[in-house]
Amino acid sequence: MRRSADAAVGSDGGHAGRLPRKDDVAPEGFRRVMGEHAAGVVVVTAEAPHGPVGVTATSFTSVSLDPPLVSFYIDDRSSTWQGLRAAPSFAVNILGEHQQETASRFAARGIDRFAPPTRWQRGPDELPLLHGAAGHLLCRKHDVLAVGDHWLVVGRVAQTRVSPEADRPLVYHRGRYGGFSA
Repeated sequence: MRRSADAAVGSDGGHAGRLPRKDDVAPEGFRRVMGEHAAGVVVVTAEAPHGPVGVTATSFTSVSLDPPLVSFYIDDRSSTWQGLRAAPSFAVNILGEHQQETASRFAARGIDRFAPPTRWQRGPDELPLLHGAAGHLLCRKHDVLAVGDHWLVVGRVAQTRVSPEADRPLVYHRGRYGGFSA
């Protein structure tokens, strides 16, 4: 597992002793301007040793066609990270516009994200797949890299599925979920 050169990593795997540089932008300003960037919404799921885990991500992107690689970032402090970290594979559930409640549920803390009303089933490698997703990418973990206060997770895509009922994508913009129309 690689680590970025600029990250000071504590014995617990977290980042320790990082000092802001005087030319760093304030977190509030950074968050505000990044809110202007519309992003697609996915839920990354995996089968962890204690059961299924999942988290909403807007940092998902394709990386490479040959080999087929995708990536997402997850906060170092996320309660889901330990389960995802232990899993050798994960699924990316690409959400449609009608799945705003699903995105909110998998972004919430302190709840059983897989309990009703969440509808899901186990797929290959026991990966949790969400019903109603526009598509699924089933991935084997390829690389993990510490980047700032997040982890970059790269997956090698083993299988893909596109829903025949795929509708408009779910988008996140200015702190809210919504749809897209061209």
